[in-house]
Amino acid sequence: MTIGRNTCSYFLIILLILLISLSLLISAEIVDYPSSVDFPNSWRNIPSSDLSFPEAAGVRPILVNGMFVCGFSCSFVDDSCLFAVSIFKTSYDDSASFSPQVVWSANRNNPIGLGAILQLTREGRLILQDDNGAVVWSPNTVGKPVSRLNLTAEGNLMLFDKTNNMAWQSFAHPTDSLVLGQRLVTGQKLRASVSTSNSSDGSYALAITDGGFTAYREADPSRIYYYRYLDEEMNTGKLYAEFQSGRFGSFIVSDSANFIQLGSDGHLKAYEWNEWKWVGVDLLDIDRCDYPLSLLELRDTEYIRNQYNRIFSGITSKEDCKQACLKNCSCQAAIFFDQYSSCYLISEVFSFRMTASNFNPPLISTFMKVQNNPIAENSNKNHSLPNLPKRRRKDIVVILGSTLGAIFGVFLICIFLFLRIKKGFKEVEEDYLDYISGMPTRFSYEELKNVTKNFSNKLGEGGFGSVFQGTLPSGSEVAVKHLDGFGPVKKSFIAEVQTIGSIHHFNLVSLVGFCAEKFSRLLVYEYMPNGSLDRWIFNKIPELALGWQIRKKIILDIAKGLAYLHEECNQKIIHLDIKPQNILLDENFNAKVSDFGLSKLIGRDQSQVITTMRGTPGYMAPEWLSSVITEKADVYSFGIVVLEILCGRKNVDGSQQEEDRHLLGVFSRKQEEGQLLDLVDNCSDDMQSNAVEVVEMMKVAAWCLQTEYSRRPSMSTVVKVFEGSVDVAGNLKDNFLNELTPEALRTFASTVSPSTLSGPR
Repeated sequence: MTIGRNTCSYFLIILLILLISLSLLISAEIVDYPSSVDFPNSWRNIPSSDLSFPEAAGVRPILVNGMFVCGFSCSFVDDSCLFAVSIFKTSYDDSASFSPQVVWSANRNNPIGLGAILQLTREGRLILQDDNGAVVWSPNTVGKPVSRLNLTAEGNLMLFDKTNNMAWQSFAHPTDSLVLGQRLVTGQKLRASVSTSNSSDGSYALAITDGGFTAYREADPSRIYYYRYLDEEMNTGKLYAEFQSGRFGSFIVSDSANFIQLGSDGHLKAYEWNEWKWVGVDLLDIDRCDYPLSLLELRDTEYIRNQYNRIFSGITSKEDCKQACLKNCSCQAAIFFDQYSSCYLISEVFSFRMTASNFNPPLISTFMKVQNNPIAENSNKNHSLPNLPKRRRKDIVVILGSTLGAIFGVFLICIFLFLRIKKGFKEVEEDYLDYISGMPTRFSYEELKNVTKNFSNKLGEGGFGSVFQGTLPSGSEVAVKHLDGFGPVKKSFIAEVQTIGSIHHFNLVSLVGFCAEKFSRLLVYEYMPNGSLDRWIFNKIPELALGWQIRKKIILDIAKGLAYLHEECNQKIIHLDIKPQNILLDENFNAKVSDFGLSKLIGRDQSQVITTMRGTPGYMAPEWLSSVITEKADVYSFGIVVLEILCGRKNVDGSQQEEDRHLLGVFSRKQEEGQLLDLVDNCSDDMQSNAVEVVEMMKVAAWCLQTEYSRRPSMSTVVKVFEGSVDVAGNLKDNFLNELTPEALRTFASTVSPSTLSGPR
């Protein structure tokens, strides 16, 4: 039965891809992008409504010529964008390819966000500005006022002046890639990216020096790990290598290769399209063990031990910490604590554990020393061990032994799971949920597949799964959360169903139904067209900024929803994960509290509860350190959200300078200086014109943020404040803001281990 279902699923996925490709192909015929534009002109980085496949692949085109597209190339993870030239396998109006590859970018070290603008000005300059107006990039065309921007069929982005003379070209400024017809000239170099997900300049470079190709580590130019003569004849005196069909200097490449790229692992590969993906063939004919060591960043990971073998003082940056480990032969891993600027080197690696960090950048960075290995090796090569020194052979034996041990462990786990499945791995929840009174509608998995059109319209995703839009047979729109995983997901699912399955309030998202069928767990909510609050308060696009009256109503709506949970239900419900991502907005911007996966129910006669730490760092109250929690933990989180709404920025913002990284620290400082008006969101003219009233609202947030939870108001009192029947004055400790020092914030943030991830968004 399992095999049949999987086969059917694969068939449906392929059919869905074909249908999407067909729809994109049809709409792409409507869009006719130019290959050349004249000044003056400008383009803003905002998603368009057309369904052409460049848009679906994250590329917002400005110019198109053949298989090349120039425009804004954006990440689906964090909305960071590059002004770039990307290659698609075929012309976008001939066939839909979902794997665009950036082959040149202007701002790889300084990505832009939504709202950024590219301008070809009347004064003859091409300027890339971020949404805050800061100039991110502009080519050097001094003395040559440009009048035209042109993308050639070869992928060369060119600027021409009024006399049609070339003023600048991207081929003269390569990044990490070369396309057919492009030369690598002495004085130029290919510079690898940091990683596949980080386009910034990495440490590997390839240049033409001393008549040959030289690959080396940029941080240490003397660390050359590869050299090859430029020409086979070795005496032609050429100072460049041109990527032609079948050849790049003395390298022989495939006739069907479209571009060459120096990867973040130091490998130089020629890429060609193979069915559904780009496939690279390594050009450097050296053993994989001859590549330099590098450090692999372990995301959302921390070392399980609390003590480290060696502490380095005097190191102030993450990069210094990494270099210290690379230069230390006994170092196997490195950990850098951002808040203390401290570097820890580990000589014996025992175990790491996964965490769920909501800080960006993370407070703790973990790196493990590895050797760069090719992603794929030619399977027909003889992989017998070469005649290596004894030390290297010993290392390889250890690596092979560890690998075989890991494979054997996975094999045992698979056998265990198979036996469990064969015995009947059905959770009891499938049966006992039917006996809980007041439960919402129970759907089958097949019903929800039909409701969501086979889960085709994804609204978002998070740590435990994805959310899809659907329509019930009655015509009502719903959002279906598809949970993935076992233990934590099961707890989150049961908590959510039990908590809000039988309660109803206008400011709480309604749970329409659920599905608990074998391994499938899904929750069905009312659909909220305007999405989550964070989309509206953290973007810096003036056209999307919310006005003061809407923000004030949203704050009141959140307060009413929490007051209902705390005081009007049969059992007191503590949400424990209040943050903008869990506040949803309907078509009229009515706010509703959502996601009760971490909530806690306590009896009316209980004043507090002891529970394991849960929630999202940055929104968690200080009393979490004692694990004794009351509903006032939600009040504290509410205070953080109120400040974020009023200030239009995140509580912890890694893009800010150190002294401004924590919003509460800035709030404390501005209050002491009498400059709270500086914190009012400057992206909205309406907020600025009501700044005095906004600052008064900040007093409510401050009342909710007092360190002593007993001094915080109840949410019903907060509602009365908004209705004018209770005054904030006199309820605040005179020195409450002094407790919110940056040092205290950093100490708490470092103590809290973000080991519990809230549910999917």
